[in-house]
Amino acid sequence: MVGGEMLGWSDLHPVDALSAAGGAAAGALLAAALRPGDSVLVAGPHKLSLITDIASGVASVDVLVRSAPDAEEIAGLLDGTKGQVICGSLDRLTSDDVYDVVVALDGLDRLVGPDTANLTWSGALARLQTRLAPSGRLLLGAANPFGVERFLQPPISAALPRNEDWARDLDDTAPTGRTSLVSTLEAAGLDISRTYAVFPSLVEADVALASVDHLGAVTAARAIAKRNSGPTLMDPYRLVVDAAAAGLAVELAPAWYVVSGDLPDVLPATAVPAGAGVLLEEHLLAALKVDDQAVVRRTITEYVNWLVAQDHPTAAIAAPDNVILDGTSYRLFGDGDPVDAHGEALVVAHLARFARRSLEGGSRQPWPAGGDVRELTARLGSMAGITVTGELLPAPELVRPLGSAEQLATVARLAEELAEANARAILFEGLLSGIRRSRPYRVGHAVLNPARVIVRRARRMLRKVVR
Repeated sequence: MVGGEMLGWSDLHPVDALSAAGGAAAGALLAAALRPGDSVLVAGPHKLSLITDIASGVASVDVLVRSAPDAEEIAGLLDGTKGQVICGSLDRLTSDDVYDVVVALDGLDRLVGPDTANLTWSGALARLQTRLAPSGRLLLGAANPFGVERFLQPPISAALPRNEDWARDLDDTAPTGRTSLVSTLEAAGLDISRTYAVFPSLVEADVALASVDHLGAVTAARAIAKRNSGPTLMDPYRLVVDAAAAGLAVELAPAWYVVSGDLPDVLPATAVPAGAGVLLEEHLLAALKVDDQAVVRRTITEYVNWLVAQDHPTAAIAAPDNVILDGTSYRLFGDGDPVDAHGEALVVAHLARFARRSLEGGSRQPWPAGGDVRELTARLGSMAGITVTGELLPAPELVRPLGSAEQLATVARLAEELAEANARAILFEGLLSGIRRSRPYRVGHAVLNPARVIVRRARRMLRKVVR
């Protein structure tokens, strides 16, 4: 037991702070990086499942945590495992032990306590480096202070820091940005072999990607959208996809893993489907954006023909946002939410999902703004030769764009179309007024008006005779 432990605090079970680092990507990284004969130091708060998985697959494991309750809980789990649980801050660790692997996927911020003095980010890194064997491997996590969430959520704790954010030296800052992070690590003498972009956050690492493009962007976007399901400043899914299209998704990732050693490109390895292609939804939205209705009509028809030829388990999850288009062939992206319907009802349900998602994303459409899901679904169905009757359509619903930015863009588009409609109405009224004031119109009206009176009187006389 090392001094400087925090008796009344837990990083494993925090009340108002971040949870411990974990997630499927963290587990996959450890599985790829660790070897049975390794001695491992786990530095900082990590999910208990990660710690036990590490302990079961290596020769020995030491765990460093700053919280006394956390240390006791971890020690109970690792009873009988070769190694020790060390409670205290990194600067109080005075042993001379070195390790084959140092695991710090939570980063360096939570390796210090409120009584830690003058231990900057670089200083913490240097202390971890002294624990590495000459050919040792460091698995380091780092949060991105300018990641996609800066564009999605306002900082709700901007006025008052969390309980874990004790006062630190003003110079105690981590490198800002992936390039700066890697440069700092290399300048410190570390041989960095790979950097992963982590989504949706450092402590909830569902997926880690060496590159974020095409289908990888969809995987990252899904993770971000799932984490940010409430009101946001921008649509989370579209933000990540658009950032990837601009080549910025890695730079704007919520966090990074920086490691040494030869590791897989994608963590977990099955996170991104193999092969070429583009998500069908993205292909359709791109066509709508440029008003290419011919491409939309052809693609919808081909998609529906493919869909009806599939068995039900496949067709039930084959919505446009879960189907890859590769030339003229289609395949599933991954597991999706099944639709409990068959035949045309199933097709219409998938088209309705696409219509709803396009409205939620504030996507550009070649038809007048203000259309609802039912109207757009019927239009898409007609492209594939389906008469979408009322019982097939979804229940009426008011769909708003998910992000504030997309809502403002939709309002601007509606205002522009309304102004254009008003301008046309004024033009038509002016034309109509001019026609009514013209001589030919007045002459014709004078000639035809008596005739209309005679016709009306004749009809009344005829009705009386019939009676």
